[in-house]
Amino acid sequence: MSDTDSHLWKFQKELSTGTVSLVLLGVLARARTPMYGYQIAKRLEQTGGGVLSGKQSALYPVLRNLAAAELLESIVEPSVSGPPRRYYRITPLGRRVLREWSLAWVDTRDFVNSILED
Repeated sequence: MSDTDSHLWKFQKELSTGTVSLVLLGVLARARTPMYGYQIAKRLEQTGGGVLSGKQSALYPVLRNLAAAELLESIVEPSVSGPPRRYYRITPLGRRVLREWSLAWVDTRDFVNSILED
């Protein structure tokens, strides 16, 4: 392990913590039907280039927190091939919050890029 690996790991962890809620709302806003946790994790793996790979278990507490904040609603449905599944869908409040968070993300991204590109 190089002397920068631990710093990179810590930075990625902190950055991930701050963006997972935004990403989850974004995925569910674009979903045509409610999704359960494993589906969401697979979607993130397919489109995220490995940024959140290996963090599937970390998604569940964030999904629960978003539901508790009324940004998502969840329903539990029985499954023929295992335990019941909890499906999530974004609420109207969640869509409004997603728009605000997206604007904040763009402002932050643009600011960081302006500093790093100078």
